[in-house]
Amino acid sequence: MALTLPRIYSSETLQNASTCLLGKDNLRYLKTVLRLRPGDRIIVFDGYGHEYEACIDRFGASDVLLKLEKQFPETKRKISLTLAQAIPKAGKMDLIVKTAAELGTDVIVPFLSARSVSRIEGEKASLKVARWQKIVREAARCTRSTLVTVVEPVLSFADMLLRAEPGDRKLIFWEEEDQMSIRHALNEKRHAGAVRYFIVVGPEGGLSRDEVNLAKEAGFVSVSLGRQILKVETAAAAILSIIQYEKGIFSQAGEEER
Repeated sequence: MALTLPRIYSSETLQNASTCLLGKDNLRYLKTVLRLRPGDRIIVFDGYGHEYEACIDRFGASDVLLKLEKQFPETKRKISLTLAQAIPKAGKMDLIVKTAAELGTDVIVPFLSARSVSRIEGEKASLKVARWQKIVREAARCTRSTLVTVVEPVLSFADMLLRAEPGDRKLIFWEEEDQMSIRHALNEKRHAGAVRYFIVVGPEGGLSRDEVNLAKEAGFVSVSLGRQILKVETAAAAILSIIQYEKGIFSQAGEEER
């Protein structure tokens, strides 16, 4: 891949396509900021694993037409990561979303817990989700990932538990857990071959005992990160990194993408 070429996200799928039409935001970026012209080449990806080297065919009044020329191999991940994150206060969720996307999380499920300080609902919640979706697209562009993390609508704690699918290894991280370590949870013999993980991380004040018990009733396993107490901004990043390390993803030394 030509790493020096500008890399652009397309909101339309590129599967089986020969051309791509980009909107006015990309028009401004390519024409005014990068000062590209028809005939110049860029990389375009759609967030679903499809990526092409493309040639700018024309600049329109409000769009850009690309001719797709060279397709790069489709990206497939070896494990699936869903992060259910209780929304913390202030702007901390922005950093959590950005870092989780950079670490290759497939889906982020924001939720409100009993101890959540931030209580966003309705239109405010929709605006936040739109912002987080923009953040994950930018993270994919910068990290050269062809897959864009999906950010789902804000859910209640109970609805978030229902979001987990059959076959997911369901882990809820709780600072009061003193029996199950993350390494044990990941490497138990009957779960060692798991490829789908649904991870629940609480807010600043942690999850309540009632919430953890409700999660256990839904098939979740309560897990400890040990004696180290992490800030809400770093907990998810640590968990996602540990899972990928334990599953051999970070030891592939530049082989195929996760």
